[in-house]
Amino acid sequence: MAQPRISAYLPPDIDPTKAALAFGRRALPKLNEELQSPELLTQQRALMALCDLVHDPENVYQAIALGFLDSLKTLLVHQDQTVRQKTTEVLSVMALHSIGREGLIRSGIISALAGLLDDPVDICRKNTHQIFDRLAKLPQGAGGVLQAGLISPLVLKLKAELDEVQELILDTLSNCLRVEISEALAAGAVTVLKEKLSHPSTAIRSKAAWVLLEISSHAEGKIAVCKEGVIPVLVSLLQDTQPEVQAGTAGALMFAIVTPQGRSSAMGAEAIPPLLTLVAEETSKARLNAIKTLTLLAELPESRKTLLDHRDTFHRCLEDPSEAVQRAAEIAITVIDWKP
Repeated sequence: MAQPRISAYLPPDIDPTKAALAFGRRALPKLNEELQSPELLTQQRALMALCDLVHDPENVYQAIALGFLDSLKTLLVHQDQTVRQKTTEVLSVMALHSIGREGLIRSGIISALAGLLDDPVDICRKNTHQIFDRLAKLPQGAGGVLQAGLISPLVLKLKAELDEVQELILDTLSNCLRVEISEALAAGAVTVLKEKLSHPSTAIRSKAAWVLLEISSHAEGKIAVCKEGVIPVLVSLLQDTQPEVQAGTAGALMFAIVTPQGRSSAMGAEAIPPLLTLVAEETSKARLNAIKTLTLLAELPESRKTLLDHRDTFHRCLEDPSEAVQRAAEIAITVIDWKP
């Protein structure tokens, strides 16, 4: 079912043009004072002016130096929804710049934003997750999300959030789970992600597969993926009509079947035919991962016997424009041709 898009439009009683008139005359120090004003309208107009100013990284640098982040953290819990909306918007724009991301991480803004996960206003939650996503692209930002204990709440939010927010959560998790996955596993992330693999949204199916890839790159993650019966679902998604989904799925499957249990599960799900189809498609985004996955399966005698009949498929990959595909095909042929 289609969902409404989250709107960033302001209430009709807020006139942004009044704030814009003063941009040329209002210095950042004055804006910081207005953010701390007891007058609601003054705060709203100051935030609107700041939203435009922080698109310039020079202004972001000055704003951080002037202590704006302390004022903004205070406004995150404001009773007025417009104030919360514009505050999160300012922080989200600041997080687009490297200097902004570094400043937000140092200021402890991640923990301060945790309270907005349950905000009743959709746009406030969306802005909050945009900030998490942008900060988590840095190792220290991903570490900050982990240290704030946000992994479990983020996994739980995947169950009920709006689709466009779910996409942001999945991006954040993908970066954070490269560092550590125990909290995600304890929160039942594998079960939730397994459900998302069947989501009608292409983006969510694809992103869920990439998060499972990150989980499967850890030893304990491989065990959880096998235990929860995710591998047969991944195999079925290899035939998805969307290239992004195929690529993420093949990658997740490649990591998941490193263990004997994983390979056995993949064989039980008849993974070889759809993987060979992806290898044969010269324009497939999943081609490299599919070759590597088949190479792992070729370590099983019954798989190797099957793949011997498809050596031509791998030999054609030796002429692929990608050197990575060529090397992977060479390795695959060596493994398939091996005789005990």
